[in-house]
Amino acid sequence: MDNAPFSSSPPEHAQKPIATVLVVDDTPDNLTLMGSLLREHFQVKVANHGEKALKIALSDTPPDLILLDITMPQMDGYEVCRRLKAEPATRDIPVIFLTARSEPDDERAGLALGAVDYISKPISPPILLARVNTHLALKATSDFLRDKSAYLEREVAMRTLEVQAIQDVTIMAMTSLAETRDNETGNHIRRTQLYVKTLAERQRHHPRVGHLLHDRMIELLYKSAPLHGIGKIGIPDSILLKPGKLTVEEFEIMKTHTTLGRNAIEDAERRLGMRVAFLSVSKEIAYSHQEKWDGSGYPEGLAGDAIPVSARLMAVADVYDALISKRVYKPAFSHDQACGTIVRGKGNHFDPDMVDAFVDIAEDFRCIAQKYPDPA
Repeated sequence: MDNAPFSSSPPEHAQKPIATVLVVDDTPDNLTLMGSLLREHFQVKVANHGEKALKIALSDTPPDLILLDITMPQMDGYEVCRRLKAEPATRDIPVIFLTARSEPDDERAGLALGAVDYISKPISPPILLARVNTHLALKATSDFLRDKSAYLEREVAMRTLEVQAIQDVTIMAMTSLAETRDNETGNHIRRTQLYVKTLAERQRHHPRVGHLLHDRMIELLYKSAPLHGIGKIGIPDSILLKPGKLTVEEFEIMKTHTTLGRNAIEDAERRLGMRVAFLSVSKEIAYSHQEKWDGSGYPEGLAGDAIPVSARLMAVADVYDALISKRVYKPAFSHDQACGTIVRGKGNHFDPDMVDAFVDIAEDFRCIAQKYPDPA
Protein backbone atom coordinates (compact mmCIF):
# COMPACT_ATOMS: atom_id res chain seq x y z
CA MET A 1 0.00 0.00 0.00
CA ASP A 2 1.27 3.45 -0.94
CA ASN A 3 2.32 5.35 2.20
CA ALA A 4 2.81 8.77 0.61
CA PRO A 5 2.07 11.78 2.85
CA PHE A 6 -1.52 12.94 2.74
CA SER A 7 -0.61 16.39 1.51
CA SER A 8 0.37 15.06 -1.94
CA SER A 9 -2.71 12.89 -2.50
CA PRO A 10 -5.87 14.97 -2.96
CA PRO A 11 -6.62 17.16 -5.97
CA GLU A 12 -4.99 20.56 -5.79
CA HIS A 13 -8.32 22.37 -5.40
CA ALA A 14 -9.32 20.05 -2.50
CA GLN A 15 -6.10 20.35 -0.48
CA LYS A 16 -5.96 21.55 3.09
CA PRO A 17 -2.67 22.77 4.57
CA ILE A 18 -2.61 20.06 7.25
CA ALA A 19 -5.30 17.48 7.90
CA THR A 20 -6.75 17.34 11.41
CA VAL A 21 -7.18 14.02 13.20
CA LEU A 22 -9.27 13.70 16.37
CA VAL A 23 -8.22 10.88 18.71
CA VAL A 24 -10.89 9.75 21.17
CA ASP A 25 -9.81 7.45 24.03
CA ASP A 26 -10.42 7.48 27.77
CA THR A 27 -6.89 6.21 28.55
CA PRO A 28 -4.31 9.05 28.90
CA ASP A 29 -1.38 6.84 27.85
CA ASN A 30 -3.16 5.93 24.63
CA LEU A 31 -3.83 9.60 23.86
CA THR A 32 -0.16 10.43 24.45
CA LEU A 33 1.03 7.53 22.29
CA MET A 34 -1.28 8.37 19.39
CA GLY A 35 -0.47 12.07 19.65
CA SER A 36 3.27 11.46 19.37
CA LEU A 37 2.73 9.12 16.41
CA LEU A 38 0.42 11.39 14.43
CA ARG A 39 1.73 14.90 15.13
CA GLU A 40 4.61 14.48 12.70
CA HIS A 41 2.08 14.22 9.89
CA PHE A 42 -1.16 15.85 11.05
CA GLN A 43 -2.69 18.39 13.36
CA VAL A 44 -3.98 16.35 16.31
CA LYS A 45 -6.89 16.98 18.66
CA VAL A 46 -7.72 14.69 21.57
CA ALA A 47 -10.83 13.89 23.59
CA ASN A 48 -10.97 11.62 26.63
CA HIS A 49 -14.73 10.98 26.50
CA GLY A 50 -17.57 10.85 23.98
CA GLU A 51 -19.29 14.13 24.82
CA LYS A 52 -16.08 16.08 24.29
CA ALA A 53 -15.52 14.30 20.98
CA LEU A 54 -18.96 15.29 19.75
CA LYS A 55 -18.41 18.89 20.83
CA ILE A 56 -15.14 19.08 18.88
CA ALA A 57 -16.71 17.42 15.82
CA LEU A 58 -19.55 19.97 15.84
CA SER A 59 -17.25 22.97 16.33
CA ASP A 60 -16.34 25.55 13.70
CA THR A 61 -13.12 23.63 13.01
CA PRO A 62 -14.18 19.97 12.81
CA PRO A 63 -11.61 17.22 12.29
CA ASP A 64 -10.99 15.60 8.94
CA LEU A 65 -10.91 12.11 10.48
CA ILE A 66 -11.69 10.53 13.86
CA LEU A 67 -9.83 7.66 15.55
CA LEU A 68 -12.35 6.31 18.03
CA ASP A 69 -12.00 3.85 20.91
CA ILE A 70 -15.02 1.66 21.68
CA THR A 71 -14.77 0.90 25.39
CA MET A 72 -15.29 4.18 27.24
CA PRO A 73 -17.43 5.08 30.30
CA GLN A 74 -20.77 6.92 30.02
CA MET A 75 -20.84 6.89 26.21
CA ASP A 76 -19.06 4.12 24.30
CA GLY A 77 -17.56 4.48 20.85
CA TYR A 78 -20.51 2.85 19.15
CA GLU A 79 -22.87 5.51 20.51
CA VAL A 80 -20.44 8.30 19.57
CA CYS A 81 -20.31 6.96 16.01
CA ARG A 82 -24.08 6.61 15.89
CA ARG A 83 -24.55 10.26 16.89
CA LEU A 84 -21.89 11.46 14.46
CA LYS A 85 -23.59 9.71 11.56
CA ALA A 86 -27.02 10.99 12.58
CA GLU A 87 -25.88 14.61 12.50
CA PRO A 88 -25.72 16.21 8.99
CA ALA A 89 -22.75 18.38 10.00
CA THR A 90 -20.61 15.39 11.02
CA ARG A 91 -21.90 12.38 9.12
CA ASP A 92 -19.28 12.71 6.37
CA ILE A 93 -16.31 12.72 8.77
CA PRO A 94 -14.62 9.32 8.37
CA VAL A 95 -14.47 7.31 11.60
CA ILE A 96 -11.88 4.59 12.24
CA PHE A 97 -12.45 2.43 15.28
CA LEU A 98 -9.17 1.90 17.15
CA THR A 99 -9.79 -0.64 19.88
CA ALA A 100 -8.62 -3.69 21.81
CA ARG A 101 -11.88 -5.47 20.92
CA SER A 102 -10.96 -7.81 18.09
CA GLU A 103 -13.97 -10.12 17.76
CA PRO A 104 -15.55 -10.27 14.28
CA ASP A 105 -18.92 -9.28 15.75
CA ASP A 106 -17.38 -6.12 17.21
CA GLU A 107 -15.87 -5.18 13.86
CA ARG A 108 -19.10 -5.94 12.02
CA ALA A 109 -21.06 -3.76 14.47
CA GLY A 110 -18.65 -0.85 14.03
CA LEU A 111 -18.73 -0.96 10.25
CA ALA A 112 -22.51 -1.25 10.27
CA LEU A 113 -22.68 2.05 12.17
CA GLY A 114 -20.84 3.80 9.32
CA ALA A 115 -17.17 3.53 10.31
CA VAL A 116 -14.82 3.39 7.35
CA ASP A 117 -12.28 1.08 9.03
CA TYR A 118 -11.63 -0.99 12.13
CA ILE A 119 -8.12 -1.39 13.59
CA SER A 120 -7.42 -3.69 16.51
CA LYS A 121 -4.82 -2.93 19.18
CA PRO A 122 -1.92 -3.33 19.50
CA ILE A 123 -1.41 -1.15 16.45
CA SER A 124 1.33 -1.20 13.83
CA PRO A 125 2.33 2.47 13.32
CA PRO A 126 3.08 2.13 9.57
CA ILE A 127 -0.23 0.34 8.97
CA LEU A 128 -2.14 2.90 11.02
CA LEU A 129 -0.58 5.82 9.12
CA ALA A 130 -1.25 4.15 5.78
CA ARG A 131 -4.91 3.63 6.62
CA VAL A 132 -5.33 7.16 7.96
CA ASN A 133 -3.70 8.58 4.81
CA THR A 134 -5.92 6.45 2.59
CA HIS A 135 -9.14 7.54 4.25
CA LEU A 136 -8.11 11.19 4.33
CA ALA A 137 -7.36 11.03 0.62
CA LEU A 138 -10.74 9.41 -0.02
CA LYS A 139 -12.47 12.09 2.05
CA ALA A 140 -10.67 14.89 0.18
CA THR A 141 -11.80 13.41 -3.13
CA SER A 142 -15.33 12.88 -1.84
CA ASP A 143 -15.51 16.47 -0.57
CA PHE A 144 -14.30 17.78 -3.90
CA LEU A 145 -16.82 15.70 -5.85
CA ARG A 146 -19.64 16.71 -3.51
CA ASP A 147 -18.77 20.40 -3.86
CA LYS A 148 -18.41 19.99 -7.62
CA SER A 149 -21.76 18.22 -7.80
CA ALA A 150 -23.46 21.00 -5.83
CA TYR A 151 -21.86 23.59 -8.10
CA LEU A 152 -22.97 21.72 -11.22
CA GLU A 153 -26.51 21.34 -9.85
CA ARG A 154 -26.67 25.10 -9.31
CA GLU A 155 -25.32 25.71 -12.81
CA VAL A 156 -27.78 23.27 -14.37
CA ALA A 157 -30.68 24.86 -12.51
CA MET A 158 -29.63 28.32 -13.65
CA ARG A 159 -29.06 27.22 -17.26
CA THR A 160 -32.41 25.40 -17.25
CA LEU A 161 -34.16 28.59 -16.21
CA GLU A 162 -32.31 30.48 -18.94
CA VAL A 163 -33.27 27.89 -21.57
CA GLN A 164 -36.90 27.94 -20.43
CA ALA A 165 -36.94 31.73 -20.63
CA ILE A 166 -35.44 31.67 -24.14
CA GLN A 167 -37.90 28.95 -25.12
CA ASP A 168 -40.88 30.94 -23.85
CA VAL A 169 -39.71 34.13 -25.54
CA THR A 170 -39.14 32.25 -28.81
CA ILE A 171 -42.62 30.73 -28.70
CA MET A 172 -44.25 34.08 -28.05
CA ALA A 173 -42.18 35.77 -30.77
CA MET A 174 -43.16 33.11 -33.32
CA THR A 175 -46.82 33.13 -32.35
CA SER A 176 -46.94 36.92 -32.31
CA LEU A 177 -45.57 36.86 -35.85
CA ALA A 178 -48.36 34.49 -36.88
CA GLU A 179 -50.92 36.64 -35.07
CA THR A 180 -49.93 39.75 -37.02
CA ARG A 181 -50.96 37.94 -40.20
CA ASP A 182 -54.53 37.71 -38.92
CA ASN A 183 -54.84 40.56 -36.46
CA GLU A 184 -58.55 40.00 -35.81
CA THR A 185 -57.72 36.86 -33.84
CA GLY A 186 -56.60 39.13 -30.97
CA ASN A 187 -56.03 37.05 -27.84
CA HIS A 188 -56.92 33.78 -29.61
CA ILE A 189 -53.49 32.30 -28.92
CA ARG A 190 -53.56 33.12 -25.22
CA ARG A 191 -57.09 31.80 -24.82
CA THR A 192 -56.49 28.53 -26.64
CA GLN A 193 -53.40 27.94 -24.53
CA LEU A 194 -55.52 28.17 -21.39
CA TYR A 195 -58.40 26.17 -22.87
CA VAL A 196 -56.06 23.30 -23.69
CA LYS A 197 -54.54 23.31 -20.22
CA THR A 198 -57.95 23.40 -18.54
CA LEU A 199 -59.34 20.60 -20.71
CA ALA A 200 -56.21 18.46 -20.17
CA GLU A 201 -56.43 18.88 -16.42
CA ARG A 202 -60.06 17.76 -16.55
CA GLN A 203 -59.02 14.63 -18.47
CA ARG A 204 -55.97 13.74 -16.38
CA HIS A 205 -57.85 10.95 -14.56
CA HIS A 206 -59.79 9.66 -17.55
CA PRO A 207 -59.29 5.88 -17.97
CA ARG A 208 -58.54 6.17 -21.69
CA VAL A 209 -56.18 9.14 -21.88
CA GLY A 210 -55.37 10.04 -18.27
CA HIS A 211 -52.08 8.11 -18.27
CA LEU A 212 -50.81 10.45 -21.00
CA LEU A 213 -51.83 13.65 -19.22
CA HIS A 214 -49.35 13.79 -16.37
CA ASP A 215 -48.05 17.09 -15.00
CA ARG A 216 -45.11 17.27 -17.40
CA MET A 217 -47.29 16.64 -20.44
CA ILE A 218 -49.82 19.28 -19.37
CA GLU A 219 -46.96 21.75 -19.00
CA LEU A 220 -45.73 20.85 -22.49
CA LEU A 221 -49.24 21.22 -23.91
CA TYR A 222 -49.56 24.65 -22.33
CA LYS A 223 -46.23 25.77 -23.79
CA SER A 224 -46.79 24.16 -27.19
CA ALA A 225 -50.38 25.24 -27.83
CA PRO A 226 -49.46 28.75 -29.05
CA LEU A 227 -47.68 27.22 -32.05
CA HIS A 228 -50.78 25.47 -33.39
CA GLY A 229 -51.32 28.09 -36.09
CA ILE A 230 -47.69 28.92 -36.88
CA GLY A 231 -48.12 27.57 -40.43
CA LYS A 232 -50.47 30.44 -41.28
CA ILE A 233 -47.36 32.54 -41.83
CA GLY A 234 -47.05 30.75 -45.18
CA ILE A 235 -50.62 31.40 -46.33
CA PRO A 236 -51.16 34.40 -48.67
CA ASP A 237 -53.08 37.34 -47.21
CA SER A 238 -55.57 37.12 -50.05
CA ILE A 239 -56.69 33.77 -48.64
CA LEU A 240 -56.01 34.20 -44.93
CA LEU A 241 -57.87 37.52 -44.73
CA LYS A 242 -60.53 36.87 -47.37
CA PRO A 243 -63.90 38.15 -46.07
CA GLY A 244 -65.99 35.70 -48.08
CA LYS A 245 -66.10 31.94 -48.48
CA LEU A 246 -62.94 30.33 -49.83
CA THR A 247 -63.01 28.60 -53.19
CA VAL A 248 -62.11 24.91 -53.38
CA GLU A 249 -58.64 25.83 -54.64
CA GLU A 250 -58.16 28.45 -51.93
CA PHE A 251 -59.27 26.04 -49.22
CA GLU A 252 -56.73 23.50 -50.44
CA ILE A 253 -54.04 26.15 -50.00
CA MET A 254 -55.41 27.09 -46.58
CA LYS A 255 -55.23 23.43 -45.51
CA THR A 256 -51.47 23.45 -46.10
CA HIS A 257 -50.96 25.58 -42.97
CA THR A 258 -50.85 22.36 -40.95
CA THR A 259 -48.01 20.92 -43.02
CA LEU A 260 -46.21 24.27 -43.17
CA GLY A 261 -46.38 24.52 -39.37
CA ARG A 262 -45.04 21.02 -38.83
CA ASN A 263 -42.24 21.58 -41.34
CA ALA A 264 -41.20 24.85 -39.69
CA ILE A 265 -40.96 23.15 -36.29
CA GLU A 266 -39.08 20.18 -37.78
CA ASP A 267 -36.62 22.60 -39.35
CA ALA A 268 -36.08 24.22 -35.94
CA GLU A 269 -35.39 20.77 -34.46
CA ARG A 270 -32.87 19.98 -37.19
CA ARG A 271 -31.06 23.23 -36.56
CA LEU A 272 -30.91 22.40 -32.86
CA GLY A 273 -29.51 18.96 -33.65
CA MET A 274 -31.59 17.32 -30.94
CA ARG A 275 -35.14 16.34 -30.02
CA VAL A 276 -36.90 18.77 -27.71
CA ALA A 277 -40.04 17.58 -25.92
CA PHE A 278 -42.08 20.74 -26.33
CA LEU A 279 -41.25 20.90 -30.06
CA SER A 280 -42.40 17.30 -30.50
CA VAL A 281 -45.74 18.17 -28.90
CA SER A 282 -45.89 21.38 -30.94
CA LYS A 283 -45.48 19.36 -34.15
CA GLU A 284 -48.36 17.08 -33.20
CA ILE A 285 -50.64 20.01 -32.49
CA ALA A 286 -49.65 22.08 -35.53
CA TYR A 287 -49.97 19.14 -37.92
CA SER A 288 -53.01 17.29 -36.57
CA HIS A 289 -55.32 19.81 -34.90
CA GLN A 290 -57.55 19.89 -38.01
CA GLU A 291 -58.07 16.11 -38.01
CA LYS A 292 -61.60 14.92 -37.16
CA TRP A 293 -62.72 11.98 -35.05
CA ASP A 294 -64.59 10.39 -37.98
CA GLY A 295 -61.60 10.66 -40.34
CA SER A 296 -62.95 13.52 -42.46
CA GLY A 297 -60.34 16.07 -41.39
CA TYR A 298 -56.93 16.97 -42.78
CA PRO A 299 -54.04 16.69 -43.61
CA GLU A 300 -54.00 12.87 -43.33
CA GLY A 301 -57.60 11.94 -42.62
CA LEU A 302 -56.71 10.32 -39.29
CA ALA A 303 -59.59 8.94 -37.25
CA GLY A 304 -60.28 8.08 -33.60
CA ASP A 305 -57.35 7.27 -31.38
CA ALA A 306 -54.94 7.59 -34.32
CA ILE A 307 -55.21 11.35 -33.77
CA PRO A 308 -52.72 12.47 -31.09
CA VAL A 309 -54.34 13.41 -27.77
CA SER A 310 -52.65 16.82 -27.96
CA ALA A 311 -54.39 17.51 -31.28
CA ARG A 312 -57.77 16.28 -30.00
CA LEU A 313 -57.53 18.74 -27.12
CA MET A 314 -56.55 21.57 -29.43
CA ALA A 315 -59.37 20.79 -31.86
CA VAL A 316 -61.98 21.55 -29.20
CA ALA A 317 -60.13 24.63 -27.95
CA ASP A 318 -59.47 26.02 -31.42
CA VAL A 319 -63.02 25.57 -32.72
CA TYR A 320 -64.64 26.97 -29.58
CA ASP A 321 -62.52 30.09 -29.75
CA ALA A 322 -63.01 30.52 -33.48
CA LEU A 323 -66.77 30.35 -32.94
CA ILE A 324 -66.93 32.99 -30.19
CA SER A 325 -64.56 35.33 -32.05
CA LYS A 326 -65.50 37.83 -34.75
CA ARG A 327 -63.63 37.11 -37.97
CA VAL A 328 -63.54 38.82 -41.36
CA TYR A 329 -65.81 36.10 -42.71
CA LYS A 330 -68.30 35.75 -39.78
CA PRO A 331 -69.76 37.40 -36.66
CA ALA A 332 -68.99 36.16 -33.16
CA PHE A 333 -71.18 33.37 -31.74
CA SER A 334 -72.44 33.48 -28.18
CA HIS A 335 -70.97 31.08 -25.64
CA ASP A 336 -74.15 28.97 -25.69
CA GLN A 337 -74.15 28.81 -29.48
CA ALA A 338 -70.50 27.72 -29.49
CA CYS A 339 -71.21 25.04 -26.88
CA GLY A 340 -74.09 23.76 -28.99
CA THR A 341 -71.83 23.45 -32.02
CA ILE A 342 -69.20 21.56 -30.01
CA VAL A 343 -71.82 19.15 -28.64
CA ARG A 344 -73.22 18.50 -32.12
CA GLY A 345 -69.69 17.66 -33.25
CA LYS A 346 -69.37 14.86 -30.67
CA GLY A 347 -68.29 11.63 -32.32
CA ASN A 348 -67.84 13.13 -35.78
CA HIS A 349 -65.63 16.21 -35.47
CA PHE A 350 -64.46 15.71 -31.89
CA ASP A 351 -63.39 12.90 -29.58
CA PRO A 352 -66.59 12.11 -27.60
CA ASP A 353 -64.70 12.04 -24.30
CA MET A 354 -63.22 15.47 -25.01
CA VAL A 355 -66.70 16.85 -25.65
CA ASP A 356 -68.01 15.37 -22.40
CA ALA A 357 -65.13 16.98 -20.52
CA PHE A 358 -65.74 20.28 -22.32
CA VAL A 359 -69.41 20.26 -21.27
CA ASP A 360 -68.35 19.73 -17.65
CA ILE A 361 -66.03 22.76 -17.71
CA ALA A 362 -67.73 24.97 -20.29
CA GLU A 363 -68.11 27.70 -17.71
CA ASP A 364 -64.31 27.74 -17.27
CA PHE A 365 -63.98 28.34 -21.02
CA ARG A 366 -66.43 31.23 -20.75
CA CYS A 367 -64.37 32.78 -17.91
CA ILE A 368 -61.14 32.51 -19.90
CA ALA A 369 -62.79 34.17 -22.90
CA GLN A 370 -64.10 36.99 -20.73
CA LYS A 371 -60.71 37.52 -19.08
CA TYR A 372 -58.84 37.74 -22.40
CA PRO A 373 -61.26 39.42 -24.84
CA ASP A 374 -60.30 40.60 -28.29
CA PRO A 375 -59.69 44.34 -28.61
CA ALA A 376 -62.83 46.30 -29.40
